[in-house]
Amino acid sequence: MMKKFAAMLLTGVMAISLAACGGASGASTSSNDAAAEPAAEAAATDEDTEFVVGFDAEYPPYGYLDEATGDYTGFDLELAEELCKRRGWTLKKQPINWDNKDAEIDSGTIDCIWNGMTYTGREAAYTWSKPYVNNSIVIAVLADSDIQTPADLAGKVVIVQSDSSAETALKSEELAALTGTFADLQRNASYNTCFTDMESGAVDAVAVDIGVAQYQMRNKPNTFRILEEPISAEQYAIAFKLGNEALRDQVQETYDEMLADGTVMKIAEKYADDNLPDMLITE
Repeated sequence: MMKKFAAMLLTGVMAISLAACGGASGASTSSNDAAAEPAAEAAATDEDTEFVVGFDAEYPPYGYLDEATGDYTGFDLELAEELCKRRGWTLKKQPINWDNKDAEIDSGTIDCIWNGMTYTGREAAYTWSKPYVNNSIVIAVLADSDIQTPADLAGKVVIVQSDSSAETALKSEELAALTGTFADLQRNASYNTCFTDMESGAVDAVAVDIGVAQYQMRNKPNTFRILEEPISAEQYAIAFKLGNEALRDQVQETYDEMLADGTVMKIAEKYADDNLPDMLITE
């Protein structure tokens, strides 16, 4: 839960501090005893706010560990950093197990899920920002694989990240006929492990978001390729705890400013190799 602390001066008597939940937000703050401070100095500002973003630390290019710097980075985290800078908030990057994301947000451990989070099909499960990225679910295979189209997956072993949008798509009624042809549909908590399993020959294909697949291909261009035909289309948005419109509105307001002044596109262009500028929703 986001908490703000405000101190109010009682007219002609004494200064005391009152702790209040502000903005129906979600992160926590800490403060010294405001009663010992002048009211003007103890007055709460946005700078007292800690904004906790939950993300999958193995989900490039949206969120991942930069081994060169030892810091978490990625497209979504850079957006969150700029947003917090503008609002005067302190950003806390909180890696989470993707399987536990609902428990994390419901308990208030995190304020939002901002990490290539699929809006499509989950509209009623969270309070959402406006969609900001168009995404496709694709099939990645080894470069020398004989698999050329989704139909060639018949009799093959396909793997997905647990509780991912790719898993949801493959288990949907629309793709039931395709999934029914697989020899097996496996799950793993990490997409990095999914690609490692495919590289070792343990599985034949990975169903994955196109941005993640492109990142893997860029790092190993002669190892993987993507089938031309996507299996599903969707959109990404920022997910907040259901009912937390106040925090959503604060984040949306600043994101809209960043979009209007070109900052969002500027950040997306840093990930041009992953096709993010073309995937960005600009209206």
